[in-house]
Amino acid sequence: MFTVILIGVIVSFQSALDVSADNTETFKAFMDDQQPGWRALTKGDFTHVNSAKDTWSWKEGVLHCTGKPVSVLRTTKQYENFEMVVEWSHQKSAGNSGVFVWVTPESIKNLTDKGKPGLPDGIEVQILDHGYTERVKANGGKTDWFGTNGDVFPVRVKMTPFPPVSPNGQRSFPRKHLAKGHGEWNHYYIRAINGEVRLWVNGEEVSGGTDCDPSQGFLCLESEGSPIIFRKLRIRELP
Repeated sequence: MFTVILIGVIVSFQSALDVSADNTETFKAFMDDQQPGWRALTKGDFTHVNSAKDTWSWKEGVLHCTGKPVSVLRTTKQYENFEMVVEWSHQKSAGNSGVFVWVTPESIKNLTDKGKPGLPDGIEVQILDHGYTERVKANGGKTDWFGTNGDVFPVRVKMTPFPPVSPNGQRSFPRKHLAKGHGEWNHYYIRAINGEVRLWVNGEEVSGGTDCDPSQGFLCLESEGSPIIFRKLRIRELP
């Protein structure tokens, strides 16, 4: 085994457990969030915005979200350059959620003052269960405008998405489909530096965008209609 040090993370390349049909070992990256500077995001790092009192609850270090109402939980401080690990698991098919990066203080204030359902302005790293595609199809809707493996896109802010992009040019579609279905745990590694956001899903980089404006703000976890749980929320701030 050998290691390569990248900005803010050590990536260890080691054999996966499975072997392909031609007897060739597969390899994947492992994000080591135990290196110096990393710390856990706990209950004290988050605060209420526009959720109900029972929307979010911490149980033995795991964050549970009911999904109702559509709302967010934000960090108590703003971040600029950072890397973040989030492990998540949808509890029902077609679940919808996300991590918002560089959320504007103005949109947070607006949501807090109104106290009504809604989502903020920022870069969304989407967390969407595969069953969502079938639900949209069943309702006669189009499914070419979104993906369920880690889309990254701007919500009322600016971002130039990495290819491949959605038909409207707004979303960065993942280059690989690596997300697991509801009831299973997924690992997101998000790196946000100097106006650029990159997402790794279960060990491989898949999507992102650059020229983000703003490139500083709150981080938010999203409640959007379905129960989801989060664990191993960790962050490391970068220069």
